[in-house]
Amino acid sequence: MQDRYVDTVLGRIRLRIAGDGQPMLFWPSLLMDGTLWSAQAAHFRDRFQVFLVDPPGHGGSEPLTGPFTFDQCAQVILAIADDLGADRIHVIGNSWGGMIGGTFAALYPERTGIAVLMNATASPAGRRQRFEYGVLTRSARLLGGIRGPLTGPVRDAFLGPTAKREKPEFVAKVNESARKVDIRSGRYAVTSVVPRRPDQRPLFGRIRTPVLVVAGAEDSTFPVAEGEEMADSIPGARFVVLEQSAHLAALESPKEVNALIDDFLADNT
Repeated sequence: MQDRYVDTVLGRIRLRIAGDGQPMLFWPSLLMDGTLWSAQAAHFRDRFQVFLVDPPGHGGSEPLTGPFTFDQCAQVILAIADDLGADRIHVIGNSWGGMIGGTFAALYPERTGIAVLMNATASPAGRRQRFEYGVLTRSARLLGGIRGPLTGPVRDAFLGPTAKREKPEFVAKVNESARKVDIRSGRYAVTSVVPRRPDQRPLFGRIRTPVLVVAGAEDSTFPVAEGEEMADSIPGARFVVLEQSAHLAALESPKEVNALIDDFLADNT
């Protein structure tokens, strides 16, 4: 894959690009970079132009200088689409990326093809989640990064029992990705996506583009009921639950995720 950099409202963003055809953008979870979607890139690159995003403050993208809004994240996708000269772009997101995929579809319907929103929510953070992630960011700042005793809570938030029991390579991937996060940028991102995230359910009621919402049966961060509530807020959305998948379904269940996206594209393009 080739690297490309795009200047946006949240700094310079690194993309990994492969293939030709309709543009398909993939945005990962907090603490992950675009390589979360490597299996999807390999699957779709023969038919689509695939763009794997290192989100603001992560991977090869420019460090964050402060908190951000979800509208600004949607503007990042718009800037990428404009830089590519793309009239419409399919948006596939996980967690943070799923939230932002919905924001983009609501605010820029004329620029959105399909949207696949995975392991995400449209609801604001509850008291417990705000507390837990506040402890995580403060502890990571004291330790100088996500390491040592913090790796366990991150694994538990991202991976379910099936992956932890049967897929050690995915456990290693999550540990390595979290370890690489710039703690200052990570703190700004976590603050923006968890305690400060808005209630997007009224906004998502404006979405008119085809949307697939995917939840993981083992996802403890955004349980199935929360994903279903998100789908219910989007007119006409399709809702699917993946068994034996937790918060990073694209990593844990790549064949199933690829098949879901293929089927949804076939029905809506």
